[in-house]
Amino acid sequence: MKTLEVYNLQKKYQQGKKSIEALSGLSLTINAGEVLAFLGPNGAGKTTSIKMIAGLIRPDAGWVRIAGCNPHSNPQALRMLGAVLEGSRNLYWRLTPQENLEYFGVLRGIGRTVARKQALKLLDQFGLMHKRSTPVKALSRGMQQKLAIAVALVHKPSLLLLDEPTLGLDVEACQNVKALVRQVASEGCAILLTTHQLDVAEEISDRVAIIQKGKIIAEESTEEIIRRFSGSTYTIKFEGSLDPIQITKIEALGAIIEAEKIIYTGTKPGLYKVLGILEPLPLSHVKQDQSDLTQIFLKLVREYNHD
Repeated sequence: MKTLEVYNLQKKYQQGKKSIEALSGLSLTINAGEVLAFLGPNGAGKTTSIKMIAGLIRPDAGWVRIAGCNPHSNPQALRMLGAVLEGSRNLYWRLTPQENLEYFGVLRGIGRTVARKQALKLLDQFGLMHKRSTPVKALSRGMQQKLAIAVALVHKPSLLLLDEPTLGLDVEACQNVKALVRQVASEGCAILLTTHQLDVAEEISDRVAIIQKGKIIAEESTEEIIRRFSGSTYTIKFEGSLDPIQITKIEALGAIIEAEKIIYTGTKPGLYKVLGILEPLPLSHVKQDQSDLTQIFLKLVREYNHD
């Protein structure tokens, strides 16, 4: 089921006598339970896109649907949206976590009794129950970020907009928030993630959409885009010594032998042949030369800029 549908969004701004094209035909979708990493350099059009999805800016052309509803004409669409933008700024720091959750629950249209029940459920789910009565300003940065996500979910939205959810967190807090994002998605919430921490995007996203100059220049599954840009060079480390026959066969396949290491560039069937020749020597390491999302992002953006 498509929770978010964005079709052919276009937007121009006037800057003096000059017309700036912020978006030029942007389209994307997010299914229920899916995390889409929406990536792009500064000025690429991410913020304009997000504001349009949230119903804050009207497009010059194109449309947005959240669970089939138009956020620019139907208030019901906005009740299906949760957002954590710019960290924990959507929290009242003098209130406690429980007070924040109950307040925002009522503000977003759920009754006070339901808001209290949902608040306690989220506090327990997010590991914040022991801090339920502590003012937000006294919480750690990681706890504040977890609470910000909980507040965005208190009214059970279908779509969650997450902006830089792990920025400024220590290693442990970062891991906790990443696990939390995946947990929220597993419960059926669609998540649009924007971040400049591409290692985070690589780890927790199902799909990637890269925007540059108001256009989507790449959109596919995270696993597939990494596979597509990764090389076909394999490093094989083994224990023991090769006999002359093994050396001849391995070199005939185009592999390079270096001490207790073999470097093979070629197809996977060829790799399996090399591994077969090595048998019965123990293998300690087989690794593919693999690109990461940061390398892929930079390559695509640079290539698009040079077109």
